[in-house]
Amino acid sequence: MKVKMLSRNPDNYVRETKLDLQRVPRNYDPTLHPFEVPREYVRALNATKLERVFAKPFLASLDGHRDGVNCLAKHPKSLATVLSGACDGEVRIWNLTKQKCIRAIQAHEGFVRGMCTRFCGTSFFTVGDDKTVKQWKMDAPAYGEEEEPLHTILGKTVYTGIDHHWKEAVFATCGQQVDIWDEQRTSPICSMTWGFDSISSVKFNPIETFLLGSCASDRNIVLYDMRQSTPLKKVILDMRTNTICWNPMEAFIFTAANEDYNLYTFDMRALDTPVVVHKDHVSAVLDVDYSPTGKEFVSASFDKSIRIFPVDKSRSREVYHTKRMQHVICVKWTSDSKYIMCGSDEMNIRLWKANASEKLGVLTSREKAAKDYNQKLKEKFRHHPHIKRIARHRHLPKSIYSQIQEQRIMKEARRRKYVLRHLTLSQYSFLTSLISPKTNKKLPFREVVYVLLLYIRDVFEDFSRGLFSPFFSVMGEAMII
Repeated sequence: MKVKMLSRNPDNYVRETKLDLQRVPRNYDPTLHPFEVPREYVRALNATKLERVFAKPFLASLDGHRDGVNCLAKHPKSLATVLSGACDGEVRIWNLTKQKCIRAIQAHEGFVRGMCTRFCGTSFFTVGDDKTVKQWKMDAPAYGEEEEPLHTILGKTVYTGIDHHWKEAVFATCGQQVDIWDEQRTSPICSMTWGFDSISSVKFNPIETFLLGSCASDRNIVLYDMRQSTPLKKVILDMRTNTICWNPMEAFIFTAANEDYNLYTFDMRALDTPVVVHKDHVSAVLDVDYSPTGKEFVSASFDKSIRIFPVDKSRSREVYHTKRMQHVICVKWTSDSKYIMCGSDEMNIRLWKANASEKLGVLTSREKAAKDYNQKLKEKFRHHPHIKRIARHRHLPKSIYSQIQEQRIMKEARRRKYVLRHLTLSQYSFLTSLISPKTNKKLPFREVVYVLLLYIRDVFEDFSRGLFSPFFSVMGEAMII
């Protein structure tokens, strides 16, 4: 005769010490937990609300410059070291940990137009309005020594930008043309140009290090190959591009900051159309910088705000602004991917968190587990209307909000104009006579006309095929624009 007995192993439920947590047995059968999804929804909703409650991205303001901050540079080896150049020719080196300036140099007469660090971190280069390129030691001079550059190169024209090679002792400058320099020579190795207008920015590719891109005032973005000493490709946009930035994880992707309020992400293998057009700014975009992960980038704009965009999304996930911050000229993402720095017109450098609600400091294992669990819940329910609305809501300054509304009205007017341009007078009067005043107030004009055309096609199928089929494609294009 068989007797069934309960058998338990104490190791499965007894704590080894009093400091351990109690082990709770659970049965994960979904039939035993009918309210699991509603319970998770409430937790996701609470996690989303708490994320917005604890969203305090601003960390510090570094003041000391006597003029607007025009450029920033990161130290390649030290996370705490940042360099900044101002419009009065002064260069400052900052310690982010202490939030103090550790060194100040009067580098140029006039603007500091560009700045970059050597790949080993022992020196840095600056260019200014005085037509000079200067190389400086990263370490401060000893007591009693004068502050002098290691090398000085006097050029024929004003240099507007500079960038250093990622692996070799070579750097590039731009002005009337793109010049490639060896650190040990006073004349360029080669000079490249495609057009006649001044070039505002030049950047080396961090992966394919012999490739570099530049943007000029004649609306061109030109790609060069340093090995062949020739330009490769050129793309012309509707308005001028202020600067470009390469994706550090994908060698063929770069993003351009444009004067038409947008950013354009291009694949250098197919420059006919941008991969993504990033929209949200309401004024010219002045600078852009990628996260070290290559999944996001930050942009600085003349509208006194900075925005964080996912690479594959056309809308920003975050916007940062303060009451005192003026036009943002430059922006950088730190090498640990946790912080963002921006320099603006009112002589300040501001430090922000990349994730507005992230807790700083060391997290315990339970805090990490709770953070990961809440993140998964927010991803699971992110398309729910209530959670989506809370997660997307951002407070904006009145000036930015009013400009967004104005641009929305202008965009709607362009769509309506596009539709009316393709309708004859008799067709327009016939369609508008079918629209009641109440319906016209609730729905935009383009949607009302499009719905009416679909309704007429369904009711009078044979008749409408010959009469209205050309307009379905027109309205579809208008809805997409």
